[in-house]
Order: sequence, then structure tokens, then C-alpha cells
Amino acid sequence: MSAQKSVESLLRESGEHFSDHLELLADMGLDFASSLDIEQTLRKGLERITEHVNAAGGALFLLEDGGKTLRCHACCGATEITGLTLKSDEGIVGRCVQNNMGEIVRDVQDDPNFFKGADEKTGFTTKSILCAPLSVKEEKIGAIELVNKADGDGLFEYSDLRLLQGVSASAALAILNARMAESLVEQERLKRELELAAEIQRSLLPEPRDETFPVHGINHPARIVSGDFFDFFLLDDGRICFNLGDVSGKGMNAALLMAKTVSLYRCLGKQAPEPGRLLARINEEVCETATRGMFVTMTGGLYDPARGTVRLANAGHEPPLYQARDGAFTDFPAAAPPLGISPLLAEGGEFPEIEIDLKGGTLYIFTDGMTEGYLEDGSMLEVEGLKKLLLENAAVPVIERLQTILKPLYRKNVVLHDDLTVLAVDDGVAAANRASFSGRTPPQAAAGAAPDCPGESLLKLHFPSKADRLKLVRAAVGKTAEMCGFSDDSVHDTVIAVDEACQNIIRHAYGGMEDGRIELEIFKKDNAATGKESGAGAAIVIMLRDYAAPVDVSNIKPRNLDDVRPGGLGTHFIREAMDEVEFLRPPNDSGNILRMVKRIP
Repeated sequence: MSAQKSVESLLRESGEHFSDHLELLADMGLDFASSLDIEQTLRKGLERITEHVNAAGGALFLLEDGGKTLRCHACCGATEITGLTLKSDEGIVGRCVQNNMGEIVRDVQDDPNFFKGADEKTGFTTKSILCAPLSVKEEKIGAIELVNKADGDGLFEYSDLRLLQGVSASAALAILNARMAESLVEQERLKRELELAAEIQRSLLPEPRDETFPVHGINHPARIVSGDFFDFFLLDDGRICFNLGDVSGKGMNAALLMAKTVSLYRCLGKQAPEPGRLLARINEEVCETATRGMFVTMTGGLYDPARGTVRLANAGHEPPLYQARDGAFTDFPAAAPPLGISPLLAEGGEFPEIEIDLKGGTLYIFTDGMTEGYLEDGSMLEVEGLKKLLLENAAVPVIERLQTILKPLYRKNVVLHDDLTVLAVDDGVAAANRASFSGRTPPQAAAGAAPDCPGESLLKLHFPSKADRLKLVRAAVGKTAEMCGFSDDSVHDTVIAVDEACQNIIRHAYGGMEDGRIELEIFKKDNAATGKESGAGAAIVIMLRDYAAPVDVSNIKPRNLDDVRPGGLGTHFIREAMDEVEFLRPPNDSGNILRMVKRIP
């Protein structure tokens, strides 16, 4: 019965308490509508209605557990049953809730539904009950129950029931509004938390690199936060550590496990980048701390641009797809289950590894959101569809290629059913660099043709354009020169020449930027002409490459020694120490190559 109908019924009543009833309804309605603390207001309202009706006690029951139980949230008067839990259809209060109808029971002993457990627990004797449901339309919330009227004949009147129904209707509406407000506040809080989590996740993704960098990735979350992740980072020796994974489940738990996993990989990978050992270490951590039942499928790898190889370990993830330069595809299924299943999975302390020779091709790693993504016609892309897209876009630069293959799945106004994540390791640029360094496709010198194959490779170093890395470079060059039989003075001259050349690259070519790449390779050539001036005999050939803007070779001239001022003598030292110094034109005119020759005495 609605609050309006209850008031109308009261208006038809006569008696000395009519004005008191009306005032009580008005006051309690105002309290329910304006209160910020609904629990306290309900307790206060229960006390007022119990006192007004002159009942011995009162209790407020609310449905819980999806409507399966009724629990007493507040009580007053002669009994204390707060916390008492009944089945939703148990007792007179349960019948009132199920039928959504108020009741007067003048003698509870004659009612088969009377619940005697409360009296047995408290020692109180219940004689009569007045009960009204808490409901809004057909939505059941609970009930208010009053026991044992204290005055008159001890029996509740229909006017009492109508008053209680009016109070119950107002209370039910207040409870429903409070729950809706609480739900909106909670939703807003969760939204803010998810947005913060998404921001943190985005900060964990690597910064985009230019097209000369071999590793690129894209992540499109299906929701605010993602369970997918990828990462890659450059090691001091020029190798690139990378990974891609997918956390089971969705939401905040998956986001937290994703953040932990990718952070562990980056942190541990800088010390021990071997993917098999890395996955084993991370598996131990995930097994120890992850929520029960959660796991991570993950592929980790180590790419060596100098050799064109990838060491790969796969823990239960989608098979990576290798596309050779001729378009042929090869997949590499997982050799181990996902991380988080058991700490005993890693035999010998590491997950199985394979080595792949890319030979100028591209390795693709992706999550199942790619292959199970839906196209515009409603069909799944699947692996064959992905291969088709890769073949169609093989000539496109790798960054644009990844964006293009995602377009059929990541469409405007279309909700993704799963996260989309893909990572590519493209060996094309590095393969061209290796070819130029090894002489398979000799670059043209700035003045005349470069010599044939430099010879046996003795040393390869890839390092960032940071001055603090040159200590390692000087030591490696010195040891290489000693191994070739150079005298102490010649070793010193060779080290100084390479150091000065590297300093010039860092200061002038890269302008002090610390994220530039420098590649150094030293070859030994025996008993053959090494160039125009060095004559026949053994020599070392030093190839030094950067990826900065091409320099104007005509402007690189040694300064006159009589011109006494700081700096500017590096070129002079290099030419004095080396038998030959020349700039070569790199493939695609990308960067600069300095070739230096030092004859072995």
C-alpha cells in the first residue's frame, strides 16, 4: 500500500490521535528525505513509531544475500535481536515480505509461521505482532515489525497498521534512494580508480620510437583498463629486451597483476635478460602473490640486431608468427604453460628457449584479442586472416603496418570484446646494416668505391650515445688491438682515435642526445690490400656508425695546429693515428659510417 493511500486512509479515521499520526508521518517523511545518514534515521524512526504506537518493541529487517535472507538491522524496546538472520520466507515477517502485505497477528501462538527462536534467545514473550513491508512498487526491501501493544486490550488496531504502512512506505523510498545514491558514489569512485589505473598502465608502456628502431607495439584496451601489456627496452650492449602478455580476467585485479608483471620483467631484465630465466623468476613471484586462479600468458624475447637473432621463451601464449622476407610464415607454439600455474614448472631454473634467425624478416607477437576479434561482417579474423593482412602490407613501414592490420578490428563506434595488443620485431633495417658492415653490399665511399669485405669480425658493440659508455668501448678496443699484436703505442693510438670519433658523434652528430645509437665493429684483414694508402699486409678495419643526420664531409677538416684554442683537434688525432680515414655512404642515406684502417706492423 502506498504512502498516499495510507494518508488518505488516515484522513478517513476519526479520533483524538489523528493529528498526532499526521504530524508523525510528516516529520518522519522529512527526516527520510533530508538525511545523509540513512541508518541513523531509520533507527530513530523505528524508535518514534514504536513509541507512538505504544508497542513493547520494534525491529527493522532488510533483505540480504540477493533476497535469500532477512537480517535485523535495528531494534528498540524490550528485546535486542540486532543481527538475527532468518530465511526470507521464515516467520511472520518473512510472510509479510513475500506477500508484500501488512499484517496484524493478535495471537502469535495460533500462527504456524511464528518464529519462536527470538523468544527462546531473549526470554521475551511475544503475544501479538504488527508488521508492514518495506517496498517500492514491486521491489521488496524488507519489513518493520512491532510486538505487544502495551495499552488497552494489548491488541494492535487497523489504524496502527495504516500508520505503520505509511511510515514503511516513506522508509522504503528513503532506503532505495540512499542505495541508489551510494551506488552512484561507488560507481564514480570506481571510475576514478579505473581511470587512474589506466593512466598508470599507459605510463608503463614504452615510448614510441622512430622507424629506424626495430621493435614497435600497439595496445587498444577493450575497457578502461587492460589485461594485456607489452614492453621493450634497449640494453647497454645494443640488444633489445621485449615481452608481450595477457593476464587472465578483467578489471582491477588483472590491471594490478599486469602492472606487477611488466615491472618485474623490466627490472629483472636489465640484470639477466635471458628470456627463459626471466620467465622462471616472474613465475615464482606470480605464484606467490597473485590472486588464486589468476595466471599470465607471456612471451619474452631478446633481439640482437648485430646477429639478426631472437631468443624466445613462451609461457602459454599465442604462437608468435615469423614472416620471412619472401612472405613465408612460421609459428612457434608455446613450450610451457602460463605463469602462475605452479612454481615447479621451470626445469633447471628456466623456461624453454628457442633461437630464431630473422634474416631480415619480422616476428609478430599478439594476444588472442587479435585472432578472435570480429570483422565488420561478423566473422573472426583468425590467424589466416592476420597472415593475409600482413602479406598485403608487407611493403609498408612497420609502424604503419601494425596500425593498418588493426583497422579492421578497431573500428569507430564498435565495442571491443577483448583487448587488442600486437608487437613486431622487424629485422629489415638491422639486416641492411649488417650487410653494409660485412661487405655483402658494399656502400659507396664519399670519394670512390669502398673496399671489398673487411675481413674477420673481431668485435661488435652497440651502445647509446652516452659519454659514460665510452669507458667500456675504450677497454674493448684496447683488448682487441692487443690481440692483433699492436705495440703499446699503437694500442694507445687506436684507442684514442676511436674514442675521439665516438666523442664527435655524441657531441656533434647527436648534439648531446643520450638516446642515439652507435655501432662499432672491428675486422681483421690478412695479407691483402686494405685501401689506397696502407699497402699490402694485415690490418684492422674499424667501422663506426651512427643514425644521426648525415654530415657534410667537406666540412670535416683537421684544424691547423698553430691555431691554438680549446677543442677541434679530434679529427687531427684520428688522421694521425690511422692509416686510412674515410666516410662511407650508409644504406638509404641513413646516418653516417666512418671507416678507419690501422695497419698491423
